[in-house]
Amino acid sequence: MALTLELQDVSRSIHGAQVLKSIDVSFEPGRFYGIIGPNGVGKSTLLGLLAGLEKPDWGTVTLGDRELSAIPRKELARQVAVLQQGGLAPVAFTVREIVRMGRFPYQSWLGAEPSDPEPLIDEALEAMGLTRLQHRRLHQLSGGERQRVALAKLMVQQPTILLLDEPTTYLDIGYQIQLLDKVRSWQREEGLLVVAVLHDLNLAAMYCDELIALHQGKVLANGKPSDVIEPATIERMYETRATIIRHPGSGVPQVILEPGASR
Repeated sequence: MALTLELQDVSRSIHGAQVLKSIDVSFEPGRFYGIIGPNGVGKSTLLGLLAGLEKPDWGTVTLGDRELSAIPRKELARQVAVLQQGGLAPVAFTVREIVRMGRFPYQSWLGAEPSDPEPLIDEALEAMGLTRLQHRRLHQLSGGERQRVALAKLMVQQPTILLLDEPTTYLDIGYQIQLLDKVRSWQREEGLLVVAVLHDLNLAAMYCDELIALHQGKVLANGKPSDVIEPATIERMYETRATIIRHPGSGVPQVILEPGASR
């Protein structure tokens, strides 16, 4: 069962510069959250704190009623899965071998598991449309295909919380939609808590239940896309003006930039 992830009065500095300042935010099970904001505002740092990859200088990060730093890494990996920025490197392992690596949190030190993981691996490969590619080497695949492999690897990890750091970077628009469709479908079927750092505001509005907008290390806005994606917030975050329209199908806000309107 997914637990609530929460940051309480969290601050974080990197190389002497304060990146995040007094962040208070909760992430509830069964919701899809997007973290948005300009470059260098602390989005990836926030995700690293949620993953337990970084520790706050001040404040606490909790999963349920436990501090994240107190949870052993292998135990945490059975609940939280992370897709790092840039995805998988084009190594020479096969697709199936890479996906099987997602079972590491459940293996003994000899690499054994109580039950056979192969049916679970087959299921993840099929879900990501990778069955015919399972014996191909990762370096032989396109960027979009490697992102699908990365997601299949997370699937066999069977997390309750999924953290994605700019998952659509370097993907064309077809692969972006395909990947986020897969994530949303998986999230809804399993009741996952998903937190994704996203640069594309239109994609964020289409796929996320809630958005967290960061500005100068603080939460500028937090709520439904219709509450966050609005002209004043966009101008303050990105120092450019934008027109907001409604998507003709879903009604979610969509951003149209105004050339020559930056300060």
